Amino acid sequence: MKKLSVLGLTAIMLCMSIFLTAATAQQMATPGNGLSEKEKSIISISSLTAKGDLSKLKTQLTIGLESGLTVNEIKEVLIHLYAYCGFPRSIRGLQTFMDVLNERNVKGIFDSEGREASPILQDTSKYKRGKKILGELTNMPQPDKLSGYSAFAPVIDTFLKEHLFADIFERDVLTYAQRELVTISVIAIIGNAEPMLQSHLKISLNVGITPEQLQEFVNIVKSTAGKKEAKAAQTILNGILESRTTK
Repeated sequence: MKKLSVLGLTAIMLCMSIFLTAATAQQMATPGNGLSEKEKSIISISSLTAKGDLSKLKTQLTIGLESGLTVNEIKEVLIHLYAYCGFPRSIRGLQTFMDVLNERNVKGIFDSEGREASPILQDTSKYKRGKKILGELTNMPQPDKLSGYSAFAPVIDTFLKEHLFADIFERDVLTYAQRELVTISVIAIIGNAEPMLQSHLKISLNVGITPEQLQEFVNIVKSTAGKKEAKAAQTILNGILESRTTK
């Protein structure tokens, strides 16, 4: 009887070992550092809105909702990108999104609104808050003395700090990483803004987006919005990653 119990216990342990080995192998074979479906949708929605391809945008907005993005998250994406490609593109994106939601409502599909942005604590000036956020994004303290284009036109520095990095980036509907995905998607599409794209690709790495995910970003831009734009983004990304490996 004892012999049978020992044999039975051995068989159970052997089965468990085989199961765990298979599970481990499956886990190792499954990529764990790729973009989520929501993040992929953020890139596609941002790229197509910046490009003005409203027909394809309608499809991607539906995919975004079905991937788990809330209505307020998509609204925030479309609002955020106006800072990089202007009100006309942003507003046309919002109008297209309204059409998508209305069509889904007619079909009896009511998507999750999601949470709205939390109230912002107005404990310091917007300029100081924006300067602090920019320092967090770049991992560098921001100098008090202006230089370059900021010194040439100081008011643009004020607008950037107070509006872009305080009014927009401070809103918590999207994370810093998600906002950077919106930003690099738009800058890649508008073209001829290589220094800005380089800066924001570096910020993307600072806020936790991996090199593999940035490569995926380039591939998504290529497939949804434009090969030429993706090629330019790839060149900049390659340069950034090469400089990181040689340090």
